[in-house]
Amino acid sequence: MQTRHAEKGAAHPASAAVEISVADVLEAVMTSLEDSKAESPVTIDIQGKSALGDYMVIASGRSHRHVGAIADHLLRDLKNLGLDKPRVEGLPNCDWVLIDTGDIIVHIFRPEVREFYGIERMWLMPDHSEVH
Repeated sequence: MQTRHAEKGAAHPASAAVEISVADVLEAVMTSLEDSKAESPVTIDIQGKSALGDYMVIASGRSHRHVGAIADHLLRDLKNLGLDKPRVEGLPNCDWVLIDTGDIIVHIFRPEVREFYGIERMWLMPDHSEVH
């Protein structure tokens, strides 16, 4: 299992690095989405399928405002966990917000945007290259 390391108290050489496991981050993401009343959350294991990360999480918000609130809440929760610098895209428009922790990529959509792009269908399709 991969881990993320965050240095705490860099000015103090005796400080130890805090390890945050992928499982801990995934649990925090799912809890945050549930607390924010995100709709239809889906977790997709992409280990071995993509170098993008280990998991992709897809969820919906009911409106632009709800998508933005879910994303803001998740960013606060990730910071409280010790992940200060996730990459974020789409926050100004809140049609589709992407939050990349490095190991986990979270997509938060408005329902019609989620349906249009169908990301989970693409990642959950069977891999026909394995069939002979």
